[in-house]
Amino acid sequence: MNPNINQNNPKIGLALSGGGIRGVAHLGVIQALTEQGIQFSHISGTSAGAVAAAFFAAGYAPKDILKVIQDSHLLRLLRPAFGSAGLLSILNIQFLFKKYIKHNSFQELNTRITISSVDLGQGKLVYFTDGDLDLAILASCCLPGIFRPIVINNHMYVDGGILNNFPVEPLVGNCDFIIGSSCNHLPPVTEIHSFGQLVDRAAMLAINASLDNHKILCDVVIEPHGLGSYGIFDTDKAEEIYNIGYQEGLKTIEGNERLQILLPEKRMRKI
Repeated sequence: MNPNINQNNPKIGLALSGGGIRGVAHLGVIQALTEQGIQFSHISGTSAGAVAAAFFAAGYAPKDILKVIQDSHLLRLLRPAFGSAGLLSILNIQFLFKKYIKHNSFQELNTRITISSVDLGQGKLVYFTDGDLDLAILASCCLPGIFRPIVINNHMYVDGGILNNFPVEPLVGNCDFIIGSSCNHLPPVTEIHSFGQLVDRAAMLAINASLDNHKILCDVVIEPHGLGSYGIFDTDKAEEIYNIGYQEGLKTIEGNERLQILLPEKRMRKI
């Protein structure tokens, strides 16, 4: 933490990685942090992290967001998009965001958020901070080859995790203390049981290759071990993944002195 900041009211940033259904772990982490009175001034997320950031910034409690995910049966909502640049259309879940975040605006959220995506045509990372919130979220979640790209202002956008799966950079210089939540830790394995598992693990190895460069930008990183063993579409494991994130959040709070300084109770003792 910057020693020159106001220790009584630090600006706390939260960076949330992508990871499919593994991103539900972010909700457990947020639950653990907010239970201790930690509040965020800026949240940055990509893919699943963008979904968690948007719903939380809209005022939903982590457990309520988990219920939305469980009740929506996401896999049933994905329609084939044959003959296009992807197998499935992600636009079919657009109504979920319109239903639960009716204002559809970055500016009307309770907390500032940044959503990352990749401009496929320009080949560059893009940070959304305004415009239609639902399209920015869908663009950030649009895994190429599986989902048809999202078109915004004649530009094709796909999953932000392709170029940066842990978007800490928007928080640097804007926050006094940065907490990162990463949900793709890969456990060692001796066997691969399916083609899907092979592709998913290979993709995570590639994405995680640059993870350390982003971790060093954080003051604290919360990373539940072994979440990489869950598939990105294992929606039936959502509650289990949530609890793993929650327990890791509690464990990190208890064992990290830098994080404990942020707790309101600790700050009050210094006044």
